[in-house]
Amino acid sequence: MKYYIGVDLGGTSVKAGVVSERGKLIHKDSMPTGNHKGQDAMIADIVALCQKVAADSGIGAAFISSIGIGVPGLYDKEQGVIVYLPNLDIRQAPIRDIIQNTFDVPVYLENDANAAAMGESVAGAAKEARSSVTVTLGTGVGGGIIIDNKILNGAFGGAGEIGHMAITMDGERCNCGRHGCWEAYASASALVRQAKAAVTAHPESRLAQNAQITGKAVFDAADLGDETAIRVLETYLRYVAFGITSLIAILEPEMIVIGGGLSAQGDKLLAPITKMVEAEVFGGVRRTKIAAATLGNDAGIIGAAMLGMGTGL
Repeated sequence: MKYYIGVDLGGTSVKAGVVSERGKLIHKDSMPTGNHKGQDAMIADIVALCQKVAADSGIGAAFISSIGIGVPGLYDKEQGVIVYLPNLDIRQAPIRDIIQNTFDVPVYLENDANAAAMGESVAGAAKEARSSVTVTLGTGVGGGIIIDNKILNGAFGGAGEIGHMAITMDGERCNCGRHGCWEAYASASALVRQAKAAVTAHPESRLAQNAQITGKAVFDAADLGDETAIRVLETYLRYVAFGITSLIAILEPEMIVIGGGLSAQGDKLLAPITKMVEAEVFGGVRRTKIAAATLGNDAGIIGAAMLGMGTGL
């Protein structure tokens, strides 16, 4: 049995775990990313966390075959260098060489959303599928595309930015600076923004009684029959379905996996989206299955670890 370490590098925390070749998470741990410490100290912490999970798992560093890292920013896969992480202010960091100085094993870098998609493909909702697209509805809309059990990186490494496909011309401004991106309409943040605008127009709604409007609050108010919440949710779900329909038309994967906090709504989210997609999909026939992600925050760890197996290369 071979074992691998996966690292999910985030803006507030870094998570790492030991994963078996079958995609089973043996042990995991995490620590604050520590942006205030400076670049060298942050990378030293990542190395220390890898050592800790290897030891605490009972496997030991000597039996780790490779280490994979999910990176939330620009990186050079060939050189093993983190080019720039804007939320962490890490620049031109030769992280592969630094980790290899301690572990003496291959180290792989990958986009964090792609790593999460690989996790769902290997051990999660899409483990029976050879092709899938994982869509994460969070602060933005993240995505990872798996074709024939491999990450689709594109010619220059930037494929999978599905949140930034335009769904309307001259539409809402996206955080990327462009207008009309799917992310500006279908992210969890967009749902909250849409709900707040509706509450301003309809202060009498049940939704307005929430001290803090969240995506869950919109679903809860809709469950209670609040007309404002129902309208907001229907419009939002149409936006999500619109993008998924386009992904199916272009890629026709076996599965679309929906992750992020909103995926916890289960059929309240999936059933209406599925119905909308079925009504709009090209040719009138939908064979692509739509399902909720199952690995939660572990997807990035497991997917990053799998990079060393060759499935993610």
